[in-house]
Amino acid sequence: MTRDNQQKVRIVGWSLGGYLAREAARERPDLVHQVITLGTPVIGGPKYTVVAHRFRRRGIDMNVIEAQIESRNQISLTTPITAIYSRLDAVVAWEACIDRHTSDVEHIEVRASHVGLGFSPDVYKIIAQRLAAVAARRSDEPAFETITTTTMAPAQVLNAPVLTKDKV
Repeated sequence: MTRDNQQKVRIVGWSLGGYLAREAARERPDLVHQVITLGTPVIGGPKYTVVAHRFRRRGIDMNVIEAQIESRNQISLTTPITAIYSRLDAVVAWEACIDRHTSDVEHIEVRASHVGLGFSPDVYKIIAQRLAAVAARRSDEPAFETITTTTMAPAQVLNAPVLTKDKV
């Protein structure tokens, strides 16, 4: 919560940062209003990433980590989640980014590499519109419309239409 106005925070996390954002929301839903993740594995931890072999070489059992994460996933996330992922990621297997445990999750597929997720104009637009949508819901302003820009054509929204604020 911000100290000045007691509002809940919105967290945007990339890769492991997205996992940490989800865990913060799981532990303190009273403080977190919304989570947006970019290329974040929600199952298996590092098991379904390109760094898995480094863990295995150090003798770390990937199945144990996966079981621990599965156990954490049994604790419901009540905070709304937007999970942005890419089949072109090449660091995190896109299937590991699909959250089948959380009821209030929106999955959005974009065309970007894992590193590119943090620099993509399309990803920035999605983040901005999701953050703006939360602000608009608070003030009951229906100032959103469907995106028709050609730069969004590669994006596939699985659970909802892509929306944007008129002047975002």
